[in-house]
Amino acid sequence: MEGGVGLDGHLTDWFRLNKFTQQLRDFQAPSGGPPPQQYQQTGAGYNPGYEHQQGQQPPYSGGGGNQDQAAGQNGQGFQYSKCNGRRKALLVGINYFGQKGQLGGCINDVQNVHRFICQRFGYQPDDIVVLTDDKQDPRTLPTRDNIIRGMQWLVDGAQADDALFFHYSGHGTQQDDRDGDEGDDGDEAICPLDYERAGLIIDDDSDHTLLVKPLPPGARLTAIFDSCHSGTVMDLPYIYSTEGKIKGPDYFGKETQQNLMGAARHLAMGNTAGAAMGLFGAAKGAFGTNRAEAKTKKMKESAADVVMWSGCKDSQTSADTQEAGQATGAMSYAFISALTKYPEQSYQQLLNTVRDEMKGRYSQKPQLSACHPIDVSLRFVA
Repeated sequence: MEGGVGLDGHLTDWFRLNKFTQQLRDFQAPSGGPPPQQYQQTGAGYNPGYEHQQGQQPPYSGGGGNQDQAAGQNGQGFQYSKCNGRRKALLVGINYFGQKGQLGGCINDVQNVHRFICQRFGYQPDDIVVLTDDKQDPRTLPTRDNIIRGMQWLVDGAQADDALFFHYSGHGTQQDDRDGDEGDDGDEAICPLDYERAGLIIDDDSDHTLLVKPLPPGARLTAIFDSCHSGTVMDLPYIYSTEGKIKGPDYFGKETQQNLMGAARHLAMGNTAGAAMGLFGAAKGAFGTNRAEAKTKKMKESAADVVMWSGCKDSQTSADTQEAGQATGAMSYAFISALTKYPEQSYQQLLNTVRDEMKGRYSQKPQLSACHPIDVSLRFVA
């Protein structure tokens, strides 16, 4: 999350190769333009009350079936949860009081989400662990050890049809990819209260290993990450577009674009050797991206029912802002607002309505991902 001070944070056949080659031919370096939009604190927006507003239909098609109809083995190696078993939640909010990059809305986010999931989805306070840095008890501070213990508690004993909920609001960052499963060459991570001393919690070894791998088929985990660079912070291999389609790998990442622009400059100067090297570098980057995607799918698929909502893409930051006169994370606020306006939504509809809550005021793009292909027309439950 970003506030007043930011935290520094195979192609396997000739058809795909030919398609990429055509994309290289069609590529044009982007022209100059205004700098990226800066986040502005605002008090505008929808005030997310907690009363049900039955009868209102979301403005996007795609709703229909419910989780009960889809539950059970579907012949594809995974199982939906009916979400009628035990409910447990872990909520983490870190304002980093007195530290560089202090934030304002993360603890408020946890309080709002706590109230929302209890009233809307039937979670009980006794089954919710809250870690925030406004407490005196060292056991409830969002340190690295406490967050990891909380994750272990959350998934311990999980069974089919259970519903688990994880919410994190705080700083997020990236570091160099260590095992080649990231198309952008960066591992995503969250920043515990004591990250400068104890270290980050990284997608490979913690977020996925601790929260996803222990879950049995049919156990649901809903995760929300309101943090910078959070698009693939759980390493879930299937990311969905607002049209409900699984996104392919981004062959035109930053490094690929730089190689293509370099090739264009060399070509304009008549330096064919330099242009060829640039094109080779771009193609090499695209091959690497595709290999990373294949590796992620092979290693990170799960028979459990895991879905994640992130505040932004891996390349973006998430806003720590003001809404309705209260400090808040933009994603946490938008998620509650969208479901308060339209309580009955499909996954696809919810992705669109959450984005609508941010449209025109924030440049970040919330993402929906899953550990297996899902029917995005199913009604979202948590």
